Amino acid sequence: MQEETFYSVRMRASMNGSHEDGGKHISGGERLITFDNMKRTVNALLEKGLSHSRGKPDFMQIQFEEVHEPVKKIHPLPMKTNEVESPEEGQSLARFLLERAGVPRKVVEKAYQQISEWSGIRGAVVFDIHTGKRVDQTHDKGVRVSRMDWPDLNFEQWAQRYGVPSNPRIKEALALASKVNEHPATVAELCWSDDPDYITGYVAGKKWGYQRITAMKEYGTEEGCRIFFADGSVNVNTYINDLEKQPILIEWEEDDDSKCDRKK
Repeated sequence: MQEETFYSVRMRASMNGSHEDGGKHISGGERLITFDNMKRTVNALLEKGLSHSRGKPDFMQIQFEEVHEPVKKIHPLPMKTNEVESPEEGQSLARFLLERAGVPRKVVEKAYQQISEWSGIRGAVVFDIHTGKRVDQTHDKGVRVSRMDWPDLNFEQWAQRYGVPSNPRIKEALALASKVNEHPATVAELCWSDDPDYITGYVAGKKWGYQRITAMKEYGTEEGCRIFFADGSVNVNTYINDLEKQPILIEWEEDDDSKCDRKK
């Protein structure tokens, strides 16, 4: 029996109106917390939305709701950092890692041909590895993975153990990737940020873990990417519902991550 009650807290911020009215997406955030952490979490999300490098928002929404489903605890993916000299080298490595994760080369190339068309999507695109087509019907909204978190103390212990910077960006990205790749239908994930000041991205998969790549685009570029390469034989609506609704907490233990790289 679960003793604690958890709450899903979500923030989204945009410029020139709300997202539904065509506003430019500025920032977003997801947390899964207990009630006694509510005020601190809301304040942190407020600060995140107001201080993003993509611009000053004129619309922001912060909401929370009680989670009634049982919270599942999973381990974080093992992490490795791949140092590259240029975005071209980074993207070449990303293609290679996607293939190693089980995405056919022709499907990787089909996805890359369409990435520029998806740059304005706020969430993720779901791409079927069998048909080489986008299969979600979320249009410009995309799939928003929600209801996941990594308790701060446990994350800080993990970061100290592996010499990783203890910053929220890494925590949020690795928590999301761990939830997405925990799902049996996920084959791999490809991501880089729409933040113009952040050029690191990653490829994540069950076999090779969370592979950070230090350059995936040029500085100053606001076009980001998030693609979930999935086994399309699974019902896509069930898949999306699991990513959006299943509550997940990341819990690292001392004997986890035997493959984790110590490089920052």
